[in-house]
Amino acid sequence: QVQLVESGGGSVQAGGSLRLSCAASPDIRSDYCMAWFRQAPGREREGVASIYIRTAFTNYADSVKGRFTISQENTKNTLYLQMNSLKPEETAMYYCAARTWGCPIRYDNANAYDYWGQGTQVTVSS
Repeated sequence: QVQLVESGGGSVQAGGSLRLSCAASPDIRSDYCMAWFRQAPGREREGVASIYIRTAFTNYADSVKGRFTISQENTKNTLYLQMNSLKPEETAMYYCAARTWGCPIRYDNANAYDYWGQGTQVTVSS
């Protein structure tokens, strides 16, 4: 059983930045795939970024490339999502997800992940 707890959400103006954190327990293992998803009201859950811990290989949604960075800090057993140049349409609940046996073929396939956090709200005002 993996427990994931997100933090770092909040309200920010368009163009601003936030860094989301996801604390994992027990330790994040090298064969894990970790990901961030987001879901706005009335919309489907959307994959934002993923990272395969063993190789640090990352995937990003086209809409966030160049602005968001997913990373993992071993010593703190924490996953991060640095979000820059935020847009109002990115207002959503952001979720951390873990898959314990490598990344799925489609990193944004929410059904392929085994564990989820409770989410942290990000609100971007114009």
